[in-house]
Amino acid sequence: MDAESLREYCLSFEGVTNKMAFTKAKAEYDRNLLAFYVKDKWFCFFNVDEFDFCTIKCDPEESKILQEKYEEITTGYHMNKKHWISIHFNKNIPDNVIKELLKKSYELVEASLIKTERHDMEEDANDSE
Repeated sequence: MDAESLREYCLSFEGVTNKMAFTKAKAEYDRNLLAFYVKDKWFCFFNVDEFDFCTIKCDPEESKILQEKYEEITTGYHMNKKHWISIHFNKNIPDNVIKELLKKSYELVEASLIKTERHDMEEDANDSE
């Protein structure tokens, strides 16, 4: 998987936007983080220049299992270690597993939206049809 494939996959989910979230950060690495949002809540981010790993939201119980199964999955970079994981690329995790975890991350965040935010997403989707 490459950066553009990951970006396209994340943007394929309903209501997702992306932006460079830390343009004023001191560290160049952090300035180059592209974040993906459902409404105003993140579900994934990665460095567009390095493309070394992505950080995603994850169920805490599944997080433990994944970290035991894959050495490429660690606690989330600069995030709550209980609810976020980082998936390191160019290792042994198949793309289909990464995509499945990205989808779960999106679904966790989407499910946390309040009713009016979900309604707005549905209206936006209907307007674009």
